[in-house]
Amino acid sequence: MRWKHSRVLFLSLLVVSAAAPIGAQVTHAATEGNLPLTVGTGWSHYSIDWGPGKRMDGITVWGDWRLHRMPGLLKGLGISAEGQCICWNVPDGLGRHKLEAGLGGPSYRFERWERVRPYAKYLIGFGAMSFTTENPYYTHDTRVIYAPGGGADVRFWNKLLVRGDYEYQFWPDLFGKTSNPNGFTLGAVWDFGIRSYQR
Repeated sequence: MRWKHSRVLFLSLLVVSAAAPIGAQVTHAATEGNLPLTVGTGWSHYSIDWGPGKRMDGITVWGDWRLHRMPGLLKGLGISAEGQCICWNVPDGLGRHKLEAGLGGPSYRFERWERVRPYAKYLIGFGAMSFTTENPYYTHDTRVIYAPGGGADVRFWNKLLVRGDYEYQFWPDLFGKTSNPNGFTLGAVWDFGIRSYQR
C-alpha cells in the first residue's frame, strides 16, 4: 500500500507541474549563472530484489554539474554524482540488510520548458550490500554496479526545486544472477546556477 501511494504521489507531481507551463504564456526566462551546480537530497523507496514484495527506504544525495557552454543540443549534457543508502524499514527475516552505493556518470537535461526540467542519466560506481545468509562469514559483498534512470526537477521557489527520480540498478554476479534494486526518490535540490527571472 505504501508503494502504491509513493507512485501516485510521484506521477501526480509530474503531471501537475508539466501542465502548468502548457497553458501559460512564457514571459520570463531563467538564465544560467556562473555556477552550473545543483545539489540536494531525497527520500528513497526501493524494491530491493530480494524476494517478492521486499521493499526498503533510505536516503539519496545528488550533485549535478552542467556543461552549459556546449553548443546546440549538447548544452543539456552534464555530469552527475550520487550517494545512496537504502537502510531503513528492513523486511522481517532479512536481519541487517542494507544497500549502499556511490555513483557517477553522464546526464542530459531537457531545457524546453521553463518550470519543468526532465533529465536522463546513466551512472556507474561501486555498490556495497549487507545481507544474511546461512554462512556467518559471508554477510557483505561489493562490486561495480550500473544505474540508468531519469526524472524531473520542478521549480518551486527561487533556486529551490522539487525532484522526482527513478533509478534501475544492475548488480551483476550476485548469488549467480544479476540483482536489480530499483525505485523512486522524492526530494529537493538547490540550483546555484539559476538567476532571478528576467523579461
